[in-house]
Amino acid sequence: MTTQPSARDRVLSAYEDLLIGDGPRAATLDAVAAAAGVSKGGLLYHFKSKEALTEGLLAKLRGYAELDFAAMAQDPEGCAKYYVRTSVFGDTPFDRAIVAAHRLIQSDDDAVRHVFAELHARWFELILSDIGDPAVARAVMLLGDGLYFNATLFGFPTVVASPANAQEKVDVASLLEVVDRMRSGTRS
Repeated sequence: MTTQPSARDRVLSAYEDLLIGDGPRAATLDAVAAAAGVSKGGLLYHFKSKEALTEGLLAKLRGYAELDFAAMAQDPEGCAKYYVRTSVFGDTPFDRAIVAAHRLIQSDDDAVRHVFAELHARWFELILSDIGDPAVARAVMLLGDGLYFNATLFGFPTVVASPANAQEKVDVASLLEVVDRMRSGTRS
């Protein structure tokens, strides 16, 4: 027996869906309520305003990020490799929260921008604790961010092992080898 998500969770999911699919302008309170299958009064019971709805999305994003930070800190291959390996868009709940929040940045939402700055600072701290060199840690972050950006923008598929057609797929395993070379300071 599956349990139905709460009305609050349905509202947040509907807000994410509208932000991802149609953008911030389309994610009105009326549209979110309709997509969630609740009345506008039901939506307002959980979220008093659109700002409160955004705060709910950001709280959800922070919750997923905390789980990610914990997994990253415990990864046996290290924080740097974890960051690159997991910077592939997988349409997970965390990915969806990230993309939805990114859509809000397009409408100049400073609260969202602030949360992303916090998250990036935490990822950077973890990578730096693993790598030890700020410039290399920043390069690892940019590598991971580039992977994520390209996957969300262009839909590049990724593979763990060497791909049959390297021009069409991003080989994450080869990028992890690059992280090892960056860590050791060797060039090839």
